[in-house]
Amino acid sequence: MSSISIKAKISKKLHRFDKFFWHHVPDNLFLRGIYLYHMKHWLNLSNPRRYTEKLQWLKLYNRDPLYTKLVDKAAMKDWVTEKLGPGYVIPIVGLYDSWDEIKFNELPDQFVIKCTHNCGVEICQDKATFDFTQGRRNIEASLYSEYYMTSREWPYKDVPHRILIEEFMNDESGQGLVDYKFFCFDGEVKFMFIATDRNSSEETKFDFYDTEFNHLPIVNGHPNSTKKFEKPKNFDEMLSIARKLSKDFPHVRVDLFSANGHIYVGEMTFFHFSGIVPFEPESWDYKIGSWLKLPEKKLK
Repeated sequence: MSSISIKAKISKKLHRFDKFFWHHVPDNLFLRGIYLYHMKHWLNLSNPRRYTEKLQWLKLYNRDPLYTKLVDKAAMKDWVTEKLGPGYVIPIVGLYDSWDEIKFNELPDQFVIKCTHNCGVEICQDKATFDFTQGRRNIEASLYSEYYMTSREWPYKDVPHRILIEEFMNDESGQGLVDYKFFCFDGEVKFMFIATDRNSSEETKFDFYDTEFNHLPIVNGHPNSTKKFEKPKNFDEMLSIARKLSKDFPHVRVDLFSANGHIYVGEMTFFHFSGIVPFEPESWDYKIGSWLKLPEKKLK
């Protein structure tokens, strides 16, 4: 047997062991490990002060079953409609258990394909040019992935793995949908960011603002944009919606879209970047952490 094939077999066995090992490590130990790896300092769970530390605490000790419904991209729509009334969620074209169930000839020319339990997304702007082979490969890989295991965001553990097809939404400006993401603490919006260039060849940009739409000197995960953004005309309505949807939670990020002056709720995000992406400057990790008041422990 060649040395190459021996190394390949050893590598394969190590990969299987690694997968088995991490799937059986308790949540507390797992979170301490990934936090140290990504953040380069120890996780303090007994007296957390940083925002990123408090997100790990919430993963372990704030297990409200409602969160599972709210991170499900399909089930969340019913809850939002109950809270806000009709018209605030992007309409569903279809909901499927597998790719083979989808009758693409019956779909509109433009649509968005998502998985209900993670961040897998494919955008079809023209069925005539859409790469269905690659789209299937990407969505099925996402469909069978266990998102919970990568970061122990427990609400995703029991979300049904389904394929969601939504209407394709665009803004009359032709610049595509812009994401507005509001960080809320017990129903109070403290700050937000705008995500741009998400579906372009450029790197995604994040620009942070306070509730008066003053730009904040924060970098987190992606660089700031060189563009100057004007305060949206419906910004106050966005703030109002974010407050309504977040009032019963110690912390949630309410993700909104604005298309042609109308606001749509995209997602409810309970663990921004899973709490393992540093803030620059680091002082913001502590400042944001001071806004997050940890609740009483709640275990399922």
